[in-house]
Amino acid sequence: MPTALITGITGQDGSYLAEYLLSKGYHVHGIIRRASTFNTSRIDHIYQDPHIPNPKLSLHYGDLADAEQVSNLINNMRPDEVYHLAAQTHVRISFDIPEYTSNVTALGTTRILEAVRRSEEKTKMYQASSSEMFGDALPPQNEETQFKPRSPYAISKVYAYWMAKSYRLGYRSYICNGILFNHESPRRGEVFVTRKITQGIAALIGGKIQKIYLGNLDAKRDWGFAPEYVECMWKMLQTQEAHDFVIGTGESHAVREFVEEAFEYVDLNWERCVTFDERYLRPLEPGELKADSRRAKEILEWNPKVRFKDLIRIMVDADMRKAGLTPPGEGDEIISRRFKERWWKGD
Repeated sequence: MPTALITGITGQDGSYLAEYLLSKGYHVHGIIRRASTFNTSRIDHIYQDPHIPNPKLSLHYGDLADAEQVSNLINNMRPDEVYHLAAQTHVRISFDIPEYTSNVTALGTTRILEAVRRSEEKTKMYQASSSEMFGDALPPQNEETQFKPRSPYAISKVYAYWMAKSYRLGYRSYICNGILFNHESPRRGEVFVTRKITQGIAALIGGKIQKIYLGNLDAKRDWGFAPEYVECMWKMLQTQEAHDFVIGTGESHAVREFVEEAFEYVDLNWERCVTFDERYLRPLEPGELKADSRRAKEILEWNPKVRFKDLIRIMVDADMRKAGLTPPGEGDEIISRRFKERWWKGD
C-alpha cells in the first residue's frame, strides 16, 4: 500500500486529494492544526476512527512553524509521496499579516523540503505554487513566464517555488511545482470571492441578507474546478521525471462576469443586490491571469472538463442546498455525470 502525506488536508484541495488517493488504495496521512474546536468538516465523511485496525486515513497534529516537529512527523511516516498544500492562502489578508504569511507559506515549505531531504527516503514531493506569482506579467502565463508577484502571499509562494526547484536541482530530489490557477468548488472557503457570491445568493433568496459586499469586480482570473486539479497533482508525481506544471483552463473571466452569470442562473438582478466595499481592495492588484497549460496537456494529458458556467452552477446549487433551498438543478446533473461515478463523492 503506497503512503502519502498531505499538509493542509482539511482545506478544499486537501480534502479532495485525500478522497482521490484513498480511492487509489493509498494510506493517507494528514497534518492538521491543533485548535480548541474541530476544523475537519471537509474530511468528516472520510474520517476513520484510529482505534479500528489498519485505518487508511491517519491524522496528525502539526505546525509548519516548528521545524523539529515537521521533521519528526516525516521521519516517522516515511511517506512515498508528500503533497504540500498548507499555507496562509488568503491574498488580501496577507497584506495584514505579512510576517505570518512568510513564516508559514515560505519558510514552512523550506522546513518540509529539509525534512524530506534528511529522511533519506526516495520520497516524491508536490509543492503547491500559485498563479498569483505571475502578478502583472502579461497573459497567457506558462512555466517560462517571469514572476512579478504583487502581494506578500505571492512573494512567499515565489520563495517556496525557488526553494523547491533548488532542492530538485541541488539534491536531485523528485519535486514538482504545480502552478495552479484559481480553482473553486462547493468546498471553497467562505472568505473567498466565489463562495461569497454563491453563498450570498443563497442567503439573499432565503431572506437572511439584503446585500453582498464585494471589492474589485474587474479582476480577471482563470477559474477551474478543484477536483480536476487535485487529480493533476497526483499525475505530476507519476511521471518518470519531475517537472513544473501550469494548470488552468486557458480562459479568463472578470469577477463581474462571475457575478452576472451566477445571478442570471437564479433569475436575480445582481445590480440591486451587490454593493462595492473598498475594504476588500488590495494595495496591489495583479493583472489578468490566464493559463497556458500546453506542457500539462502534453505530458499529463490535462484536459479540463468543467468550464466557467458549469462551475458557477455547481457552486450555486450546492450553497442553495445547504441553505435548505431548491436549486435550479443543473449542477447536480453535471456532478453526477462526470464525477460521482469516478471518485468524487460530492457535498
